[in-house]
Amino acid sequence: MLGFASINVGAQVVDSTYAKALKNRFRIDHMVDEVTLFIQREYGSSPVIVVLPDGSKWYQSRHPESVKWADGLSGDIISIKDPMPGPWQLLGQVAQGSTVEQVSKLNIDVQPLPQPVYQGERLKIVAKLMGDEQRMRMPGLDYLVNWTVRFVSEHRPGDANFAEGTLIVGSYRDNGEQFDEQPDDGVFTSEINLTHPWGHYSFQVTAENNIFNREFRRNFVLSPMPITLQIMEPDDHLNGRWQLQLAVDDSQLALETTHFEFELVGPAGMRVNLPLQSITQKTLELQLPKVTEFGSYRIKGSAVSTTLSGREVVLKLPEQFFNLVPPPAPTPTAEELAAIAAQKAAIAEAKAKEDALFWIMTINGTLLILGLIGLAVWRKRQNLHRALAVTEARLAQQRTQDIGPTLDEIDLSMPEDLPANKP
Repeated sequence: MLGFASINVGAQVVDSTYAKALKNRFRIDHMVDEVTLFIQREYGSSPVIVVLPDGSKWYQSRHPESVKWADGLSGDIISIKDPMPGPWQLLGQVAQGSTVEQVSKLNIDVQPLPQPVYQGERLKIVAKLMGDEQRMRMPGLDYLVNWTVRFVSEHRPGDANFAEGTLIVGSYRDNGEQFDEQPDDGVFTSEINLTHPWGHYSFQVTAENNIFNREFRRNFVLSPMPITLQIMEPDDHLNGRWQLQLAVDDSQLALETTHFEFELVGPAGMRVNLPLQSITQKTLELQLPKVTEFGSYRIKGSAVSTTLSGREVVLKLPEQFFNLVPPPAPTPTAEELAAIAAQKAAIAEAKAKEDALFWIMTINGTLLILGLIGLAVWRKRQNLHRALAVTEARLAQQRTQDIGPTLDEIDLSMPEDLPANKP
């Protein structure tokens, strides 16, 4: 589907009959300075191919730098400056029954935040993409335009948001989910988080893609939650009943139209719905069901009311928590303390004996092992000495046999009496 074309011709407005879609063809005349095409395709199909009057082709991945192209699952948005006059054609799975309509300018129409608006309020506000002050709608447009909502603190002293900067708090969608009533109807519905610190902010909404960027700004005050909650602790946790104290600011809300609903969530999957409460005075104490399981509990709640100015409001109340813990053990008597001390002394004595026995056995075992090692070393040295002595004796005997007696063993002395020489 060739949905819309955005045409700027200087300060002139071109007749909307300037182009008709015929088999995905349309014509652009010589007076057009800029054109933006909104093209609907079959869901999941590839981006279209644009055929110029001279027969050249543009693709989503290949086109002049002066052309801006944004593509999604079901459509394309193409912005062209100084388009070539003549017949143009689109190739691709373009939806049937398409027409080209003139749009001289694109804007966004954003519903401002009501005043007062409260912390925790569930709020439905809408925004629209406008072409020549007409709401634009096209299947798949939700995927082609990115909406961002920001709160920018004004940093006023005394406000709870004084130290806050810029907060991204949500977006707008046209998908038929959450608060959006119908998909693809051109009405984008907000999903805004209002649990931020109260104070003066600038409400900023941006709608953008690769083709255009539009912004809306408006100052507003996020007012404190007009209902306060407090858990009241019983004196006896085991037998008493916990209570939830409610306080409504009757200068903001009408008491007769204020109603509450709570849910108590506890351990082991416990979930108890508390009945809807109507109040006639600005303070109320709600008695909670008796709890017996030890553990953590939380209370989730919401409130519906009407402001004094007549605006209906739905508030998500801050969750409340409490813990049921076992009572402390009673203080032991003197006899019990003496028995505990005697038992500890007996345990300590047994432990000391055990430690002493361990060290005695360890030391004796160590000395025995060292003695055995020393005996083994001594015996080994004795054996080594004997072996050396035997070896030396054997070597000496062998040497005597090989070289005969030594000089020390030969008697070189002369006899004292020699026989007389015969004449």
